[in-house]
Amino acid sequence: MQLPDDSTLTTDGLETDSPTGRVLLLACGALAREILDLIKLNNWSHMDLTCLPAIFHIHPEKIAPAVQEAVKKHRENYEQILVAYADCGTGGILEQTCNELGVEMIAGPHCYSFFEGNDRFAEISEDEFTAFYLTDFLVRQFDAFVWKPMGLDRHPELRDMYFGNYEKLVYQAQTEDQALTAKAQECAERLGLAFERRFTGYGDLATALGKY
Repeated sequence: MQLPDDSTLTTDGLETDSPTGRVLLLACGALAREILDLIKLNNWSHMDLTCLPAIFHIHPEKIAPAVQEAVKKHRENYEQILVAYADCGTGGILEQTCNELGVEMIAGPHCYSFFEGNDRFAEISEDEFTAFYLTDFLVRQFDAFVWKPMGLDRHPELRDMYFGNYEKLVYQAQTEDQALTAKAQECAERLGLAFERRFTGYGDLATALGKY
């Protein structure tokens, strides 16, 4: 499958090719690169991938309706559909929708949790409530997901109002990429936050997909 650029994954998502597998992974566009890497690494030839626009990350009310539409669209072509989203700010609505549709979804409150490992994230979350998280994808798309939606490109003076209660930016690295680490550190500097890089790899995402 040809992976589109990050801007396309942000606004349009990724449409699956003609069905070739038994299992469809219905995912957030922000996870496309990681999921395709896992499919290739593990030779999961029975899996196909389709992605909703990653920009739904900042419009969580759009996730459940879009998942419902996509499941209905693809259901007759697959034996099983896995929704590769955590709750992602839907307040339980996505889980309810998946239950009604009879499909499973990844456990966890958001991608930061399952990349860290849900059990580990639960342990540290009370001590890290002043942390702002970025993944590989969100570092690459920092302006599209953070800087511009918050109006900081037009009103940089609002930065301290938005981020004054945060203490550090935690970069959850899925890959060993020095250029991406440097960009993540730059993001922290732009937000006026301390920087911490934490290599997570694929975390519980790999475990969840491996069950199928």
